[in-house]
Amino acid sequence: MAETFDVEANVDKPSPENRNKLRARVYFDWNATAPPLARALDAMHEASLKAWANPSSVHGDGRRARGCVEDARASVGELAAMDPRDVILTSGGTEANNLALRSAFLSPGGVLITSRLEHPSITRVAEALAREGRATVHWLRVAPGGAIDLDDLDRALEAPHVRLVAVQAVNHETGVIQPLRAVLERTGHRVPLHVDAVQAFGRVAETGQGAATRSMAAHKIRGPKGIGALITRTGVRIEPVLLGGAQERGIRPGTIDPVAAAGFAVAAHHAGDGALRYASVEKLRDRLEGALIELAPGAQVNGGGARAPHVTNISFPRWLGPELVAALDLEGISVSSGSACSAGTHEPSPVIDAMLGPDRAASAVRISLGESSTTDEVELAISAFFKVLRRS
Repeated sequence: MAETFDVEANVDKPSPENRNKLRARVYFDWNATAPPLARALDAMHEASLKAWANPSSVHGDGRRARGCVEDARASVGELAAMDPRDVILTSGGTEANNLALRSAFLSPGGVLITSRLEHPSITRVAEALAREGRATVHWLRVAPGGAIDLDDLDRALEAPHVRLVAVQAVNHETGVIQPLRAVLERTGHRVPLHVDAVQAFGRVAETGQGAATRSMAAHKIRGPKGIGALITRTGVRIEPVLLGGAQERGIRPGTIDPVAAAGFAVAAHHAGDGALRYASVEKLRDRLEGALIELAPGAQVNGGGARAPHVTNISFPRWLGPELVAALDLEGISVSSGSACSAGTHEPSPVIDAMLGPDRAASAVRISLGESSTTDEVELAISAFFKVLRRS
């Protein structure tokens, strides 16, 4: 007789001292936003008391605020291994992505190469550029494992008037690491490459060094929301999309918040050795992923090959992703069913759809751990999944 698997017996129980935490929250949605560093919050509090003035003002209060902004620029430059003068501060990763794409297509014509794997702040801009007649978009083919098709990229690059290639570093839903070195070999300095590195900085070693532009968001690296950066290769020209003042060399007009900048500086400095910290999270991710596959017959991991060490995306048969997320929320587990920027829509993940089709997309759940995630949190999450999944 075949041996049966006793699911409940194989779910590790939380340590006795943590059993009273079964109702506590477990936050496994780090790809949506990372918990802010205490040091970043302290720096922001200090700045709110002493550096709240307009950083464009030339008086002493303004210069003090300006110091926070320039500290952030320097820290981001150090993290990205670039000159601080090549750092354009923005309101976040979405604005940085918009600026990179729209700057390349201010005049109509030309080809944009990208894929349906990208964040909405890339795909929706690409769609808008096509509607406006500013760009012809070549949507790259996507492999089931979640990487772009390099052969299709080779064919696309043969077209005349290619103005920009946009490829993310780490997928926001699956954690799949895109083959940026291979892409850079193909584009070189001949065709500008924009890398959405929002999910890469502070988490993996490869962030697209050498690309024409890269985007970053402070809140993904444990800084505040509302501030980010577009990092340019030296000599790359960016045209402003918004018009107004002369801030950020006139490329991005608008007053930068020095309080947010103070937190960004601390977070960027902290992220410098983040890839080493995140590497240790992989064993927790693997424990969780393996247990969930055992718990749910037919469950499948979405994404293969090289992946960031803290992310898993799993499709659970007989569940809709948002319904499973809601059920887990009632058990104190915070996960998601797709990009936070797509929350509120009722459409399945376009990323998983592009990879594996609508059925897998409809039942997909993203679980993203972080550098401070613990073994006990993983075991609590497994217990909560077991409680919820056995209802199906």
